[in-house]
Amino acid sequence: MELTPDAIVVFTVAGIPINATIFFTWIIMAILTGIAWLMTRSLRADVPPTRWRTALEVIVQGIQAQITEITGRPARQVMYFSGTLFLFIFVSNVLAVVPGFHAPTGSLSTTTALALAVLVAVPIFGIGSRGVRGYLKTYVEPSWIMLPFNLISEVTRGLSLAIRLYGNIMSGAVIVAILLGVAPFFFPVLMEMLGLLAGVIQAYIFAVLATVYISSAMADPSQHPSKKKDAS
Repeated sequence: MELTPDAIVVFTVAGIPINATIFFTWIIMAILTGIAWLMTRSLRADVPPTRWRTALEVIVQGIQAQITEITGRPARQVMYFSGTLFLFIFVSNVLAVVPGFHAPTGSLSTTTALALAVLVAVPIFGIGSRGVRGYLKTYVEPSWIMLPFNLISEVTRGLSLAIRLYGNIMSGAVIVAILLGVAPFFFPVLMEMLGLLAGVIQAYIFAVLATVYISSAMADPSQHPSKKKDAS
């Protein structure tokens, strides 16, 4: 049994091996794109909403409400980014219960790529909200001595995101593999259900942490409640 999809070669294109991580990532992208297109192709004011469209709106509004609660303000751009992360990880983890499907999130390369996306998004959103000078100033607050520590903090946050997601998915795969040899009927079903629940929670935690990091980069210290109270 292969525990990481990186080791499974699905097919080869022009001598380039396409492993299960890449292959099933493409499948998840196609599924999400196809569902979004099907649910929004009749998106007009004169067309009554279908049940699927209503379900999609509930999901989007739920994600937006969570992000607004974290950031303290409407942030549609953050919703696009964090919502996409959540849906990708959620679908990947949920489909892991399908026989023959290998979750891309079970690969360290995928979780590292997701963490790098967050690391790149944090300064982009920070600069977009506060400007280049205002964002770079956060690295030397409260003094220049904190510059290396703040830089290390940025890197370690990304590493923790990648390792946390990868570790949770892989630990579930290892436990199921062990229990398959002990009791091949009852325990695997139970562990698959627990793994499904853990996968949904991990998708939520990853998206929330990404939103928190982005929100902290976008925050304006002059608007902090404690500073407003002191000024008054």
